[in-house]
Amino acid sequence: MPLSFYIVAGVMVVSAIGAMSLRNLVHCALCLALSFISVSALFLQLDAAFVAFAQILVYVGAVAILIVFAILLTRNSETNSEERSSNLWMSLAVTCLLAAVLLSTVIGSSVNAIAGAPAPVKVADMGRALMTSHVLPLELIGLLLTIALLGAVVLALPEKADEQDEIDS
Repeated sequence: MPLSFYIVAGVMVVSAIGAMSLRNLVHCALCLALSFISVSALFLQLDAAFVAFAQILVYVGAVAILIVFAILLTRNSETNSEERSSNLWMSLAVTCLLAAVLLSTVIGSSVNAIAGAPAPVKVADMGRALMTSHVLPLELIGLLLTIALLGAVVLALPEKADEQDEIDS
C-alpha cells in the first residue's frame, strides 16, 4: 500500500479519537468533519471520485455543518466534565466490545480476498439512478436535515417572559 494511504488513515484515526475525547463540543465536531474528509480521501485513492465528492457534500457539507450549528445554537445544554468522565469507562467498554465483534466477523468471513476489480461505474449512470429510482430517499434525506436544523433553532430560541413566569409560579 502506498504511503499516502497510511498518512490519510493516520489522520482519520487521530481525528476520530479527537472527536470522541476532546472536551469542547465545537472541537469535537471539527474533528468529526476532518474524519469525514479523510474518508473521502480514501475513496479518492480507490478511484471512486463520485463517492468521495458525495462524501464531502453530504457529510462534511451538510451533516458536520448541521452538527456545528446545533452545538452553537444550543450552547447552554453542555454536560459538565463529571458526567463525561463517568461515562468514559462505559463508552470505552462498549467500544472494545464492538471492536471485538467486528474483528471476529471480519476474521471469520469467508470472503478474504477480492476476486477482481469491479467494473467502473460512470457518474452519469449514478446521477441518472439518483434522479429516477432513488429520488424519494434523496428528498427524504434533504427533508430530514432541514427538520433537524429547524429543531436546533427552536431549541435555541430564548423563552418569553410570560412563559417563564408561568413556569416559575
